[in-house]
Amino acid sequence: MTQKVLVTLDGGVQVLTLNRTDKKNALTPEMYGALADGLERADADPDVRVTLITAMGDAFTAGNDMGDFAKAGAAPLGEKPGEKTPVTRFIENLGTAEKPVIAAVNGLAVGIGVTMLLHCDLVYAAESATFQMPFVRLGLVPEAGSTLLLPRLIGLQKASDLFLTGRKISAAAAEALGLIAEVFPDDALGGEALARAKAVAAQAPTAVRLVKSLMKSNDREVVAAQSAAEGVHFAAQLRSAEVKEAVSAFFEKRPADFSQLR
Repeated sequence: MTQKVLVTLDGGVQVLTLNRTDKKNALTPEMYGALADGLERADADPDVRVTLITAMGDAFTAGNDMGDFAKAGAAPLGEKPGEKTPVTRFIENLGTAEKPVIAAVNGLAVGIGVTMLLHCDLVYAAESATFQMPFVRLGLVPEAGSTLLLPRLIGLQKASDLFLTGRKISAAAAEALGLIAEVFPDDALGGEALARAKAVAAQAPTAVRLVKSLMKSNDREVVAAQSAAEGVHFAAQLRSAEVKEAVSAFFEKRPADFSQLR
């Protein structure tokens, strides 16, 4: 397991901690693979009752590493013929996890750092946490079935506002929308989230898995289909002039200019 994703087991809770603080925990293929492995291990290991995903430093995750978008071409995000990419494995495992997955958002959450939360069973956040989905600003479409899940959760108008403007919202706003369960002071988030995770881990394990399954089983096929459709457009956009301009603007520290694109 890579040191960029730290793994511990505490009271039946597998804690997966993103640890790439110099890049605000931006996710690489290696990190996606480690997270996917952790979720697979959780379902296979009877000693793991709950998985808690959190991060070191002042960011949850800045989203996908922009360097990978810059390299997009014949093999975006490490894709190989006949193989699932690490990000695909992570999204699929998150959507099909049999045991509860909890997230503790300790700082900024960008892109997949937000869309992944739509698959978590419980999400807690620090007061200073922020949430942003700048897909359109990058010439991309959202992923992980979020174009289905987010409108269902917060309504079409609110979801359109977040997706189409790419604006950042606070933890308090995210809680009001129902995107997260509860907000804690920054210095209390880690302890509170772990305590909640342990409380779930102490419950009757079969009953916990059944409740989760009953709440999500009717959605799994349609969410998977939506995620697959998003993936087709995402991969195509990675090769587009829009993404090329957005990535260039990011690294040149200037606003993207889409005015000449149609």
